[in-house]
Amino acid sequence: MFRRSKAADGTATGQVGIRKKSKVPGVMITQFIETLPEGTSHPDFTRKPIALTIQEGKFAFFKAIVTGEPKPTVTWSRNNGDVSDTSRYQTKYDPNSNEHTFEMPNVMPDQADTYKCFATNEYGQAMVTVVLNVIAVGFKKNQPQQPAAEATDGNFKTVLKRKSKIRPKSEQPERKEGEIDPKFWELLLSADKKDYERICAEFGVTDFRWMLKKLNEMKKEREEEQAAFVKNLSNLKPIQVNADGTASFEIDMDLLDPSSSIFLYKDGEMVPYTKELGDKMKHSLKQVGKKYIFSMRDLMPEDAGLYQLDVEDVNMFSTEFKIPMVDFLVKIQEVKAKEREDAVFECVLSNPFSKILWFGKNVPLEQGDKYDIEVSEDKLIHRLVVKDCMVVDKGIYSACAGIKSCNAWLVVEADKDAQKGKKSARKTTRAGGSGMDLQKVAQEQQAKLEKVREERKEQIKAAKEAAAAAPPPETPAAPAPTPAAPSAPKEPKIVDEPAAVAPPAVEVASIEPGITCGLSDIYALRGQPAELNVKMNMDCDGAWFKDGEQLNSGPGVTITKDGTSHKLTITSCRDDDSGLYRFVSGELSTQGKVTIGDVPEFDPDDLHKFSKPVIVRVGQNAAFKMPFAPQESLTISWFKDGTEVKDGGGVKIMKEPNHSRLLLRDCLRTDTGEIKIQLKNPFGAVEATSQLIVLDRPGPPEGPVETVETTSSIIEIKWNPPKDDGGSAVTNYIIERQPTRQNLWTKLGDVSADKTSFRDRNVTHGKKYNYRIYAENPEGLSDALETADSIMAGIMILSGPPGAPKVVSASKTCINLTWTPPEDDKGVPIIGYQLEKRKKDTNQWIALNTLNEPIEGMKYAVKDVTEGAEYEFRVSAINESGAGDPSPPSEMVCAKNPNMRPCFKDPEDFIVVRAGNSVRVKICYEAEPPPQITWLRDDEPISPWINIINTEGMSQLVIPSSKRSDSAIYTIKAKNSMGEASFDIEVRVTDEPKTPGPVELEQTVQGKVVVSWAPSPDQELDDRLCYMVSQHDSNTRVWKTVADRLFTNTYTAINILPGIEYHFRIFAKNDMGLSDPSQSPTWGANSNRVPLSSNGINSTAVCFERPPSILVPLKVHTPPKGYQVFMTCAVRGCPTPSVSWYLNDVCINSDNNYYITNSFGVCSMYILRVRPKDSGEYKVVAVNSFGKAECSTKLIVRD
Repeated sequence: MFRRSKAADGTATGQVGIRKKSKVPGVMITQFIETLPEGTSHPDFTRKPIALTIQEGKFAFFKAIVTGEPKPTVTWSRNNGDVSDTSRYQTKYDPNSNEHTFEMPNVMPDQADTYKCFATNEYGQAMVTVVLNVIAVGFKKNQPQQPAAEATDGNFKTVLKRKSKIRPKSEQPERKEGEIDPKFWELLLSADKKDYERICAEFGVTDFRWMLKKLNEMKKEREEEQAAFVKNLSNLKPIQVNADGTASFEIDMDLLDPSSSIFLYKDGEMVPYTKELGDKMKHSLKQVGKKYIFSMRDLMPEDAGLYQLDVEDVNMFSTEFKIPMVDFLVKIQEVKAKEREDAVFECVLSNPFSKILWFGKNVPLEQGDKYDIEVSEDKLIHRLVVKDCMVVDKGIYSACAGIKSCNAWLVVEADKDAQKGKKSARKTTRAGGSGMDLQKVAQEQQAKLEKVREERKEQIKAAKEAAAAAPPPETPAAPAPTPAAPSAPKEPKIVDEPAAVAPPAVEVASIEPGITCGLSDIYALRGQPAELNVKMNMDCDGAWFKDGEQLNSGPGVTITKDGTSHKLTITSCRDDDSGLYRFVSGELSTQGKVTIGDVPEFDPDDLHKFSKPVIVRVGQNAAFKMPFAPQESLTISWFKDGTEVKDGGGVKIMKEPNHSRLLLRDCLRTDTGEIKIQLKNPFGAVEATSQLIVLDRPGPPEGPVETVETTSSIIEIKWNPPKDDGGSAVTNYIIERQPTRQNLWTKLGDVSADKTSFRDRNVTHGKKYNYRIYAENPEGLSDALETADSIMAGIMILSGPPGAPKVVSASKTCINLTWTPPEDDKGVPIIGYQLEKRKKDTNQWIALNTLNEPIEGMKYAVKDVTEGAEYEFRVSAINESGAGDPSPPSEMVCAKNPNMRPCFKDPEDFIVVRAGNSVRVKICYEAEPPPQITWLRDDEPISPWINIINTEGMSQLVIPSSKRSDSAIYTIKAKNSMGEASFDIEVRVTDEPKTPGPVELEQTVQGKVVVSWAPSPDQELDDRLCYMVSQHDSNTRVWKTVADRLFTNTYTAINILPGIEYHFRIFAKNDMGLSDPSQSPTWGANSNRVPLSSNGINSTAVCFERPPSILVPLKVHTPPKGYQVFMTCAVRGCPTPSVSWYLNDVCINSDNNYYITNSFGVCSMYILRVRPKDSGEYKVVAVNSFGKAECSTKLIVRD
């Protein structure tokens, strides 16, 4: 058995595992992240699988429906095994119903287990468990606990002696008469119990009790031998042909010693193999975990035989590979089907074959809901029906018979008429087939096979007659005595073969009496005569016995002899005539059993009731029931249109002792046909027939739609009735119309079923129309039959040519055109225009719009052009009849911008920048051809460390780290062949102004005070520096501005009143803002106070000047490649220091890859996308007149 598998339902590295509760009981949900993004959700089940208890050999399945955004992935597993075997486990998904299905066809007891269903997306996982119980039926082999493997001596590997009784043909001893072939037991030891009867029939074993008893003993002995090398052995799969033309068998082994030697044998002879699939050897053995897969390629007829797999000297598995002599007379052909239509693959074999293998995309196919596998009565014609084709069904399908195979494509075309988001209706038609009369081919082949069989019988008969007519050789008069071994006493020989045996060998010395045709078991009808015949090779007398009593001719029994033929005739069989009959002639005897009985019968009332047709609608279930009298050895079969139907998929067959039921689920229109039940026993068979009628919408009317008449006022059309009326007569046809270039369909009316034509009288001359026709019956409307092409009312009237297009303007991306309407529109309104272009040096005119999308105006902007290419254009007028004659072509025009003198677009003429920050002057321009750009500083060339970046239509001047000295008038000049243009931009680099000097107050006139102050240190550096004066008095106690934008160092304050204290503040002001204020002395009430003594303490002026210092240093950064980096530090000093950045001691202030700023001492450097070459040591250096300060860090870029 398998060990318990561990389902991986944990979270990945870096994820959290949050348990969530589901609305459906029994569902376990694990959420991988704490907060879900908007519009997403973890997986959950809206329908979970249901526990199932089912009988062995039936079709088991689980169904589940899951939700989640993004859409979850659904997987299945089991606790004690693997579900990767696609022949036993199949997963399917129906996008229409959103159902996930896990199927197990022909379920076996070892598949009983607890199964898990997982639904997983990137945000979580949902898991549910479900139990499958399998009820075993029939004989069960013993499975004792295997003993623990004991340590074995490694020297035994040197010389191996196989414990299997299968030997090469050269070493096989001569078998005695009645001895069973050892191959029989080897096959039984590895076979499933369902194959016991077949194997026994092949080897002529009829005593099942004895066979089962001996088999159990041999199994115990074999399991004890296997336990020395393997822990467990399971999943034995017999050899079979695969879709790729190879043959393989599989076995699951858990070896005690992984180094144990594994041998392969064919008919007792060792087979060399390789463990590499790509090797050129014919045989290979692949190991996947505990699974061992033996494969054989390039199959030939001589590859048939008994294959065995041994571990050391103990056999583990035996399987027989049979290659029937069969070939394909008609191979399957490619099928092109529409969506939701059935597809049919058909083939004809050279010899009868009960079942061939079908594969779809290398996956074995079985009878079920999706596939119908049909076989003709002569077993020559085989058919695969792929029902309800979807786009996902397309691929390669193959048929395998023995070692022969053929394959073909299934192409599924999407239904273009289906409404978006809705499932289209199921179609009742079938696509594909061989395109040949397969029945005729099969009949011809059947006749050939019958002829071959007759010729073979004649040969055997001739051989028998020649052997019987051969004269016995003369016996010598005085034979010399020869030593002979004593012979055992002869016993009567029992001949059980019902068929004619091979002709006896002709002995040289004499011919001994023998039975050439013995008795066999027969079944005779009650009241009918029966004959028992025995033929011998010479004229001999014999006696007949019944149940041990000798028989003589008498009433009801006649015994006759005609030469070598002996016959017993029962004139009218009765129940007491049943028994064991035996013929004895000397020491020879043969026997056979006679059984008397009747053919099954139906009750006339039940037969009449069953013969009534069953009528259902599409999608409904159809049920048939037939009672009968209970009988022994009764075989019940159901047929549809002559093909036997099996239980499974949409077919349910119930067989009870006194009745049988047939249930067809979800019937389709194609299910209409003859339903037949057959009761069969050894005495004969009886059949009852009924009809299944499935009602559906009719098929579409048969096309094409023909135009009977078209004039300026009438359009008459006709069509043919539908091939399939849906089971009920068509009542009427509905006709709809659509004018061309419109989306609206309008119902025109309907006509009765006996009319298949319609006359439309409401038409406009020259206008085109589309028509579609529906057939209607009591079940609904059919699909529509549409006209292939639009139908015009009357003759075609096309407009005259418009005027030649004229070029309004042209650029490298767009050419604007205009034109005039045609002079003659032929009396039909123009609904638009079609524009065409032609590239120079080409002959092809390319339409810029379709006839269904006409240009409504008489101008158009052509944007589909290539820069530098030359084009010409023409235009046609469109009316209801189509596009008229094209206009003359326009002049050739080149897709390029027109030549123009340079001009600047909305430039700024004044820019203020804080000292230390970068200066960026961006100027946009228009010019053709592209101009030459020159920058000047105060009418002189700019410094080399100032960067100039020129792109198409724009030029940019960049000063990475600006200083006050960078203030100037910058001039940009643009010059091309059409002229020259220039523009001046004043750039002022400044900083917040410094505080003005001491303030003095002086009164020269009563009521006026002259306020004067020392100039700010920045006054000489900044010609835009000015001053602002604020005043405060003791009455209002509010500071108010009394003067602004003063370019002098004095101010006269007026309305100065006595007895009130006044205070003044002086601010320096520039483009960056205000400085700190300078306070004036108090003026007013206390200005005449005697100053207080300072007690000898002298005041000292405070100086704020200092060298630079680092307040906040740089930090270490280790970003990944491609990420952004932001470095910052804080610097102070008076006067303001100049800051420079270095990478590995190289200044990067002027490098465009680094964006550097300095805001009030906070120095920052920004890298948009870091590169490996940006790694290194970064250093910030701050310098002023009192000294310098620096700090450094490292940047490490990770891959």
